[in-house]
Amino acid sequence: MTHLAGLIAENIARQGGWIGFDEFMAQALYTPGLGYYANDSQKFGLMPGRSGSDFVTAPELSPRFGQALARQAQQALLESETDEIWEFGAGSGALAQQVLDALGERVGRYTIVDLSSTLRERQRERLSAHAGKVRWVTELPACMRGVVLGNEVLDAMPVKLLARVNGAWHERGVAVHEGRLLHADISTGLRPPLEVAGTHDYLTEIHPQAEGFVRTLADRLQAGVVLLLDYGFPEHEYYHPQRSMGTVMCHRAHLSDGDPLSGVGDKDITAHVNFTGLALAAQDAGLEVLGYTSQGRFLLNCGLLDGMDRAPPAERGMVQKLVNEHEMGELFKVMAFGAKGSNVWAPMGFAAGDRLHTL
Repeated sequence: MTHLAGLIAENIARQGGWIGFDEFMAQALYTPGLGYYANDSQKFGLMPGRSGSDFVTAPELSPRFGQALARQAQQALLESETDEIWEFGAGSGALAQQVLDALGERVGRYTIVDLSSTLRERQRERLSAHAGKVRWVTELPACMRGVVLGNEVLDAMPVKLLARVNGAWHERGVAVHEGRLLHADISTGLRPPLEVAGTHDYLTEIHPQAEGFVRTLADRLQAGVVLLLDYGFPEHEYYHPQRSMGTVMCHRAHLSDGDPLSGVGDKDITAHVNFTGLALAAQDAGLEVLGYTSQGRFLLNCGLLDGMDRAPPAERGMVQKLVNEHEMGELFKVMAFGAKGSNVWAPMGFAAGDRLHTL
């Protein structure tokens, strides 16, 4: 066991021998000083090896990602008559730097919400040129105004695991046996939001924390827009009978594996996003659902390719990764919400290829 796994095992013992997977995932990722997002490992970077990185996010591939997103943010700031941007889980600070560089004086304040003190320090160093505008907080105020950005934030929010075994549904959690963490099931009344056809064994996730996050934003956001970018599916694809092994994955050194109970604290744990569930949670909480489309289509609508005829081949290759269907362009989606009571308007990122009707 890692030191963190040992602490989790002690917590399991205190709670009677079992905890839900969502509690395990929260501890594995966010325990101060030890959780994956709370320790001092490199995490973000283009290549494995000397950089010591585990995965790459879109802003690291090309600054054009942030520049395209900035065009959408600028339109949203104008529509909402606000001048503040909020970013959740700013990672390396690359996206914040790209947006601030692109928008300049249009942004009065850039607020980063990040639980990792290590990442906050790296962001502070990277954003030193914008020090007068950037601030960091660890919790939300009662009221917010502006544009909210979340790039690959939802996939790192803890999920509950549901397992249908021999026709009966269980919640899959974590127990300890002979000094090792292992999965263990208990009976539950929880169900996926859609009935999964068939009688075969089936593992999947539900997302109460991500949906709660959206409801919290609905309560706090007085004016502005929420833009969320992540990998996932609409509900009918997420709970397809053939997706019987769930979507939880781990990432370390640019390699993926499906065992979250090993190397605890040393690797990322993620799950895909159910965008239908997010849209319904937002709508029920009073937000206006403004659009939903693929990342590729969204970026193209926002002018990603402007000036690409003058770009060097290496840059063109990175941009292709952002939009190609077999790369990030199709797996990643973008969803936009407007604040309660705001006027419904047409964000440029969804001008062509909006898929709201598929949810």
